[in-house]
Amino acid sequence: MRSDGRSNDALRDIRFETHYIAHHPGSVLVHYGKTRVLVTATVENRVPPHRQESGGGWLTAEYGMLPGSTIDRKARPGNKGPDGRAMEIQRLIGRSLRQAIRLNAIGPRTIAIDCDVIEADGGTRTAAITGAWVALWLCVQHLINKGDIKDRRIEEIVHTQVAAVSLGILGDEIYTDLCYSEDVEANTDSNLVACTDGGIVEFQGTAEREPMKRAQLDQILDQGLRAIATLCQLQREVIARSPSTAAG
Repeated sequence: MRSDGRSNDALRDIRFETHYIAHHPGSVLVHYGKTRVLVTATVENRVPPHRQESGGGWLTAEYGMLPGSTIDRKARPGNKGPDGRAMEIQRLIGRSLRQAIRLNAIGPRTIAIDCDVIEADGGTRTAAITGAWVALWLCVQHLINKGDIKDRRIEEIVHTQVAAVSLGILGDEIYTDLCYSEDVEANTDSNLVACTDGGIVEFQGTAEREPMKRAQLDQILDQGLRAIATLCQLQREVIARSPSTAAG
């Protein structure tokens, strides 16, 4: 039995608070249990050098943990130099979200996805990715409503959903969506990013203690993809309720 009473394949309580910052329509506070990440999608009317001749846009991401997000104060990156873990995670977030959007359809602009961890209890990168898709959808819908993107439906631009979940092996059991106390005890720790159709965007898996067996890897993927399907359904429900779905 898990500490919070969930079954092995159950997600934590997943919630999205959209329009969390009043002047940014693409802002979402995502809850994965006690883990909370503020994700904000904003737009700049410029692109990086490698996209300047393309006529299309770009999407980038940044990730950070606030000093009070962990039990012991986490120093800000500027006070101790680059944070290698944060850089690895923000690259993952950017790669994942670029799978969901047709960059050539947004014009010469950059969408920046900022992910700030307010409270960390495991799965911060997976919460960031899943919340970032909602923030991206709301941001692009706002551009369409304002007329900044013309003659396009949002489904033509944000053409698929992307979500992420952590999984781990404790003993011989495979757990979905690990909280921190489970994560630190896991024999194997992994993160799965996938699309709503089951296409796998990225899989990260490391055996911390004992190597995993092939059958366990298959079960991790099966269990993870079922969780992704649930997360995508929750994403669809929250954007259906969003006031930005109305034409501007």
